[in-house]
Amino acid sequence: SLLLYWTAITQSCLTSIFRRSREEGTRHMGQAMRIMKYDQTANEKMALSALKMANVPLQWFRLDDGVMGGQSQTNHTVDTSGVLHFAGTINTDGGGFTSIRSRLPEPGLGSFSGVKLSMRGDGKTYKFFLTDGSRAGPFARKPSWQCDVPTRSLSRGEEWEEVEIPFGRLIPSFGGGPRGQPSEDEVKQFVFDAGEMREMGLMLSLKLSDGRSNPKETFGEGVFDFSLQLRSIEPLSDPTASA
Repeated sequence: SLLLYWTAITQSCLTSIFRRSREEGTRHMGQAMRIMKYDQTANEKMALSALKMANVPLQWFRLDDGVMGGQSQTNHTVDTSGVLHFAGTINTDGGGFTSIRSRLPEPGLGSFSGVKLSMRGDGKTYKFFLTDGSRAGPFARKPSWQCDVPTRSLSRGEEWEEVEIPFGRLIPSFGGGPRGQPSEDEVKQFVFDAGEMREMGLMLSLKLSDGRSNPKETFGEGVFDFSLQLRSIEPLSDPTASA
């Protein structure tokens, strides 16, 4: 009868809803557990020494989307020639970024107008960023200053790619956290001061510096590996670099 038919349909719908609710609950519980287990302080203590600035070795530590319950993994190493290898696996299920970062040695970047990277990429678009060193993550109250860094797919043995990043290209970003991207009016409130920057880093993220999605052609989709080699990072003092 029609009544039995609608009863069966209703039961089927309710069963599906309850199943999805359980699955969502399990997923959120997994994210919550990963957030609680993520130890940013331990990551900083396990920093890896590589490259130099002002003749001082830089100490690189990882910060990935585990800080907000994601499942991406960063694996940075240094080879025998001193090249820093930023690699790992992105998992877009519940996250979508990995990064390595280092504290800046004194006296910082106040007297410079940009940085120059010597690198070999994999065709993905990464981001270079500077921060004032305050606690990072989805609930950060201050922006990081970011710039997109497209890369060409280069294999070992090919020439290194030289990329200059004037500080004038950096824009304020709050990443993918609840703070969201600043509005145009809010952006005007933030003024970049190289002398206040205490930390720099490289990131691969599903979001570009301006908050737009990083296209799958220059990011990836699902679960995928990435690889970026960094041979050097040098400050730029040429006044024309800020143009």
